[in-house]
Amino acid sequence: MTPRREPWAAQLHFLPRALRGVHAVLIATLRGYFTRAPGWVLLTTRGRKTGLAREVLLPCARSNGDIIVLSTYGWQSDWMKNLRHDPKVQVTHRGRVLPARAEVVEDVDRKRAIVSAHPFCPAAPFLIVHAVALTVFRPFVILFLRHWVRPRPVVLLHVEE
Repeated sequence: MTPRREPWAAQLHFLPRALRGVHAVLIATLRGYFTRAPGWVLLTTRGRKTGLAREVLLPCARSNGDIIVLSTYGWQSDWMKNLRHDPKVQVTHRGRVLPARAEVVEDVDRKRAIVSAHPFCPAAPFLIVHAVALTVFRPFVILFLRHWVRPRPVVLLHVEE
């Protein structure tokens, strides 16, 4: 079995770990906005060591009742390690908390097909910026995402509504 190639960003994973407290304050402060904003999901996993609930705010896209998220830091992200241990999660999306099951997609062709059909712009938290990115710049966003997902896992969150 060939070793999994981690994205270059995985080398920078120390940054979000160092900013964990800032991230928690951001989620607490803007929870009402981000739990209802299009293009964002609050993912709750179970800690693989402690069993405690762990929340992470992620950009996302929706597809046929599923939520699509990407791991910028590959398997270095704690939430990805937690998913490997227990794929049962909760998602807070559009103001609702729902149980879900995570499916990690690692096949490159399938990842590219998913982001080509359902592109999203992680750097666009505001509706107007998101809308322009996915209309005017859609072909460029798709090209970028098809390259971006090559070394990164794509996660399908199958929501149990």
